[in-house]
Amino acid sequence: MITEAAFNKEIEGIIANAIREDVGDGDHSSLACIPDTTMGKAKLLVKDNGIIAGVDFAERVFRYVDKNLKLTVQIKDGAPVQHGDIVFYVEGSSQSILKAERLVLNTMQRMSAIATKTRHFMNLLEGTKTKILDTRKTTPGFRAAEKWAVKIGGGENHRFALYDMVMLKDNHIDFAGGITKAIAKTKKYLSEQELDLKIIVEARNLEEIEEILQSDGVYRILIDNFDYVDTRKAVALIGNTCLTESSGGITEKTLRNYAECGVDYISSGALTHSVYNMDLSLKAV
Repeated sequence: MITEAAFNKEIEGIIANAIREDVGDGDHSSLACIPDTTMGKAKLLVKDNGIIAGVDFAERVFRYVDKNLKLTVQIKDGAPVQHGDIVFYVEGSSQSILKAERLVLNTMQRMSAIATKTRHFMNLLEGTKTKILDTRKTTPGFRAAEKWAVKIGGGENHRFALYDMVMLKDNHIDFAGGITKAIAKTKKYLSEQELDLKIIVEARNLEEIEEILQSDGVYRILIDNFDYVDTRKAVALIGNTCLTESSGGITEKTLRNYAECGVDYISSGALTHSVYNMDLSLKAV
């Protein structure tokens, strides 16, 4: 998995690029009518219900824009919020607050939506052993923030990218000449490159699961697009040999049914690619 240092670098890159994109050579609206000596205060107002996420991200944005901005947090990441709640106050240079405003709002609205959906999925899994995973189906250039939101919501991160875990999916298997060859080539490659990466292998049917089980060194089997009956059979076949993961078109209506088949994980791209932003606003006080 991605290290904390690498993750922080990704977040720093998101902030730097977003400010570059939004501010360019200057926030001329603010520069035109607000003296640089003007001090102000604003509040982050919730106009929706759900799980708040992105408070720590917002603090990093404010610090990046102006290290003298002061943030007073009222509600922390991961807490439930409702319409009318105030998450934090920020005070200092009015120009700096306005420069940071849109990035803070855009990010917190999306992160909160993701955290809210993740928490909902977690609640649906209550009482089972199954954990919810995100995927790589994220907004390009914004993955670190979206995966951060999943963790805030109570879910777990799948691999961060192509470099921190091996995942042999259908196309890898077909191009490599079959499951057994794909696994063998992967293990040889990892040994030669001195890489310590976990291996996940996708199975499209029970016969492929049986073939995967003939090779050792597989960390998790991805039970992809199986129905409930075959998922139960797959879990029974795999036993304690390795971990299990269900994926493929699983919705909130079918989530618990798959969990009750006994899988360790369910991965859902919908956590990050199908959410409606939480309504938040930053208002001067």
